[in-house]
Amino acid sequence: MSSLWRLDQHTALITGASKGIGAACARELAGLGADLLLVARDMGSLEELQYELEATHVDQQVRVFAADLSEHEERLALLDWVVDLGTDLHLLINNAGGNVTRDALDYQRDEIQSLIELNLLSAFELSRLLHSRLASHGRGAIVNVGSVSGMVHVRSGAPYGMTKAALHQLTRNLACEWAADGIRVNAVAPWYIRTRRTEDVLADPAYLEEVLEHTPMGRVGEPAEVAAAVAFLCMPAASYVSGECIAVDGGFLRYGF
Repeated sequence: MSSLWRLDQHTALITGASKGIGAACARELAGLGADLLLVARDMGSLEELQYELEATHVDQQVRVFAADLSEHEERLALLDWVVDLGTDLHLLINNAGGNVTRDALDYQRDEIQSLIELNLLSAFELSRLLHSRLASHGRGAIVNVGSVSGMVHVRSGAPYGMTKAALHQLTRNLACEWAADGIRVNAVAPWYIRTRRTEDVLADPAYLEEVLEHTPMGRVGEPAEVAAAVAFLCMPAASYVSGECIAVDGGFLRYGF
């Protein structure tokens, strides 16, 4: 396989890496040859994934760090960890996120602030904190995991939608500002993906039927399908792609919901 389609000698930091899309990204990038720095709140789940990847990719390094990235001090602790490792950093996958779904009038201020910190400010701050390391070799790339809820109205709640829309705009801004530093910045925007976070709502047959009626491909996506799009945006083969947001949605955005 051409080296343009590999990630050998690349190190990727993935946030929200213990489950779902984050874990799928870890598996995909490891399969392409990348060394991994995996971050999430649950150290137990991180270590399980670490053991799995080390067993299947014996020539690559997989290191883990537990942090709640909604907290500024823990973002700084993550930076200290990366600096102490002394490794080059080539790729940053800002995947950490969460949601509380309510009507707009029913949110408490602390819930809104927590979603902004986790879904938006963690990506902004980590990108800034790690900028110098990503820029040091002229081939850095950031991929932000957004959502179709940042493009059209869906029923995930206003705060979630507005944080994802802002994340998409952050992607465009940083792509322009940091192109001269050799850092490409892109995003992916998934629709319903079969993860632990979505399993309860998709367990409602009537709701699932409605989701599928608005999805041209007629099915829910899989984490590995998002990870494949993330991986493409990381690879040297995508070296002239920056500022883009790729929907991974089975055609949903052509319908709306």
